[in-house]
Amino acid sequence: MNTKKIVSFGMVIALLAGCMLGPNYKKPEEDLPAGAAATDTKVFTQAKWWEVFEDPVLNALETEALTYNYDLQAAVARVDEARADVGVARADQLPSLSGSASSGREGNNAGSGESGSTAGVSMSFELDLWGKYRRLSEAAKAKLLASQAARDTVRLTLTADVANNYFNMLMLDEKIRIATRTLEAREENVRVYESRYKNGYCTEVDLRRVQANKDSVQAQLQELQLQRSKAETALSVLLGQSPRQMIEQNIPRGKTLNEVTLIPDVPANLPSDLLQRRPDVREAEGQLIAANADIGAARAAYFPSISLTAATGFASAALGNLFSGAAGVWNAAAGVAAPIFEGGKIKAENEKAEAQYREQLADYQKTVQLAFKEAFDALNSNRMNRQIYDSYNNQTAAMQRSYDLTKKQEDAGLIGVTDLLDVEENLLSSEMNLAGARLNELQAVVNLCKALGGGWTEESGFSK
Repeated sequence: MNTKKIVSFGMVIALLAGCMLGPNYKKPEEDLPAGAAATDTKVFTQAKWWEVFEDPVLNALETEALTYNYDLQAAVARVDEARADVGVARADQLPSLSGSASSGREGNNAGSGESGSTAGVSMSFELDLWGKYRRLSEAAKAKLLASQAARDTVRLTLTADVANNYFNMLMLDEKIRIATRTLEAREENVRVYESRYKNGYCTEVDLRRVQANKDSVQAQLQELQLQRSKAETALSVLLGQSPRQMIEQNIPRGKTLNEVTLIPDVPANLPSDLLQRRPDVREAEGQLIAANADIGAARAAYFPSISLTAATGFASAALGNLFSGAAGVWNAAAGVAAPIFEGGKIKAENEKAEAQYREQLADYQKTVQLAFKEAFDALNSNRMNRQIYDSYNNQTAAMQRSYDLTKKQEDAGLIGVTDLLDVEENLLSSEMNLAGARLNELQAVVNLCKALGGGWTEESGFSK
């Protein structure tokens, strides 16, 4: 083959090597609402978004969870696994080298035979003419990005769960304080009416009503204590605590429920960069990119593959002469393998790859849909829960005033105990509802942070 033909052949190989089968990825078009500027929601883009509540104990618990939570550790391991897959895919595009050596004798029943020794290095390389390995590498990189986004989703969910569970625990603390204070008042009522009954100033019916009322509050207190115990162990699991720590240690408290800072200004509109900030959307798109690349890899199976092999080394009858100049050997070869009949396997693999892409596209579009639903619901919840809290706060103030007046009338003998007990029950219910409304206010902010992808940005990912 003359020089001109060699150059021409090399140019053809170079052109073919640049060929990439399959569609190039295009981001799906979405019918999205007009959003607010990112600066309008900057409080939700802080890596440590929970610091807006200004509770040092919550901050410490979040740090502990990010360090020891087992779900997060598993997610980090999956990222490392995906990163290793990228290395494997990249290595498939490079030549492989291997070395070997042997020494021995061969013979038969007619004689002792001959000795022989060999040592050499071999190389093999498959030309990526149709972009199969480049598409596989593209898919591996996309899956790595998806796994990183999945890790960020776990982190965001974890930190939101820690905050929500912590605030729920503070709410139960508040309800237990209310129930304890109410129980002490009811016990005093029982002592008063027991004295009245002994002295003939009230009927047994009144005494039993007061006792039943006291027992009802006591049962409610016991139920709240059980709920708080369960809330503490649930938070311990999120923190990654050992079984011994879970049983022997108490979860610390910082501020009380009503002392936790509630950010005053919350945006009313959805941010325009929501899709870039939500890690679950980024994860779904990474899987879509990978599925798109897999189509190209599957199509490459229709075309022949060209493999190059070469070997060099030494062979000698005597081990001492193995590396002498005369002992050198080499060989080079090229092979072509093309599919002839696969029983429809290649076609089925292509159909499978295309179906998987359609599946991932539907998943991506559904994820986008749910992202805006969650964000929209979270914005509405934040606004409405503040209004609900104000209503319960007004109700509690009115019920407290009503109780004070009714108590004075009951002490003066102007009304019976039944009227007082009804007012007491309404006041207790109102105070419990107010504590629940405060929890809903705080959790609405947490859920809004989560829905807006708080603490996560496309450039740096969630907090490292």
